[in-house]
Amino acid sequence: MRIISGKYKGKRLTAPKKLPVRPTTDMAKEALFNILNNRFYFDELKVLDLFSGTGNISFEFASRGTQKITAVDGHQGCVRYISKTAQELDFTINTVKSDVFKFLQKTPEKFDLIFADPPYDFDTEQFLNSANLVFEQELLLDDGLLIIEHSDQTNLSQHPKFSGQRKYGGSIFSFFEVE
Repeated sequence: MRIISGKYKGKRLTAPKKLPVRPTTDMAKEALFNILNNRFYFDELKVLDLFSGTGNISFEFASRGTQKITAVDGHQGCVRYISKTAQELDFTINTVKSDVFKFLQKTPEKFDLIFADPPYDFDTEQFLNSANLVFEQELLLDDGLLIIEHSDQTNLSQHPKFSGQRKYGGSIFSFFEVE
């Protein structure tokens, strides 16, 4: 995996092979960040990266100047890798080892952007539960955005806060907004 843009543009990162992850492809990540670049100033964002895995998305935000990033994953090896890499690159990423659903129920914080990349083998109800918790707990700030990455085998368009989706290869980004 590599960082697409920003301070560390082109930097390759190699996560340990034993991590249970499926990093977002460079092509999909670049397309997503092109969309976000037209909507947000990265240095003003407060970002929550759920099911953060290798930290691929967190590192991309940090490289582009985002200072307030929280990366949540339930796997100790993933959290350790993100923390170590963030320290090496001097990124301010707060890592949290937690079950994502429990974290969403307990966190008092609100975010401009929440990115979730759950395992593709989740059933539709588990994906929708992620979105439901974000909105029930009112975790998005005004004009905030929730993005859930999933396979083309999952359809999240029935959620009342669904606002659109984009497909890149076998990955789909579904977008959800308060209004």
